[in-house]
Amino acid sequence: MAISRERKEELVAGYVELLGQSKGVFLAEYSGVSVAQMENLRAEVRNVDGAFHVTKNSLMRLALERSGRPIPDVLSAGQTAAGFALGELPALAKTLVAFSDEVEQFSLKGGLMDGTFLTVEQIESLAKLPSLDELRAQIIGLINAPAQNVAATVANGVRQLMNVLNAYATQEEEAAEAA
Repeated sequence: MAISRERKEELVAGYVELLGQSKGVFLAEYSGVSVAQMENLRAEVRNVDGAFHVTKNSLMRLALERSGRPIPDVLSAGQTAAGFALGELPALAKTLVAFSDEVEQFSLKGGLMDGTFLTVEQIESLAKLPSLDELRAQIIGLINAPAQNVAATVANGVRQLMNVLNAYATQEEEAAEAA
């Protein structure tokens, strides 16, 4: 089905807008993936604050050009879909890498982050990074650990003092009873 020029301009404008809002974009080959699988992927991508669109290579190339981003060579062949990271980049990378591991017909081609082309290996490395919430929890744990150690040390000191005082009191009671 042919796309009208107006529709093509709408699509390019939409891609340019998504590129402007996103922290990065991941490109994937999706030939042979069922509609149901694609819908599941779109839902998972939405859950990590992203957008996933099947794109026409020439329109995506035009959108990248208009937004001042480099045009990767991977856009020259195959059916391409683009995942836009509107939220955290590692979260979208994790979702797409996990999907490519589950669905054999889906494979990552590469991506763009801050105007730099990312290889599939770099995307997989990005997917291994902790999320922002996990990083915050780790930092809070690091900050909280010394305070917990001080509190535990003081509590142990107080507990030992109480044990010594209790031992003296017990000893005094036994001496008073013996007399």
